[in-house]
Amino acid sequence: MANLWHSVRGVQIRYLGEKRFLFQFYYVMDMDRVLKGSPWTINNHLLVLHKLQWGEDPLKVPLILTPFWVQIHDVPIGLFSKNLAVQLGNFIGKFIEYDGSNLGKENRNYIRIRFQIDVRRPLKRKKQIMLCGNCTYVRFKYERLLLFCFYCGCLGHNDSFCEAKMALGVEINEMGWDLSL
Repeated sequence: MANLWHSVRGVQIRYLGEKRFLFQFYYVMDMDRVLKGSPWTINNHLLVLHKLQWGEDPLKVPLILTPFWVQIHDVPIGLFSKNLAVQLGNFIGKFIEYDGSNLGKENRNYIRIRFQIDVRRPLKRKKQIMLCGNCTYVRFKYERLLLFCFYCGCLGHNDSFCEAKMALGVEINEMGWDLSL
């Protein structure tokens, strides 16, 4: 990770046990750049980062929240707005920021937002919205999505190792999620 992050003065990495590591940066700008670049992965596994506050025990911090970028597709013309982006971001997780920089350029017909997701919960696929009394759906496409279960919709494992699927004890042909995410 240290080679990938290219920090100016380096980073000290210490293994704490229980699958936890402490990353100590020597410049705040290096740490901020790494946090802003999340999500990061190691061997296809999500690296959940948390900026420690003074007095926090790194072994007791719940590592359950991570930021993601998502593209929101099939938004009706005229509804592209930061207000809608905030509402949808809070539906998926917790809204962080709206990327309106390339809106309308290069045939980009989606809203792009960054939000914080709880990795224990299934990913949202779509959301029904009302427009002039008519119902329509917007679809979510997650950027840099890696190890993911098509059966239960959760991050961190695939359908071959899904506890929910194994609990049924039968082979399931129908998956709840697909590659459109």
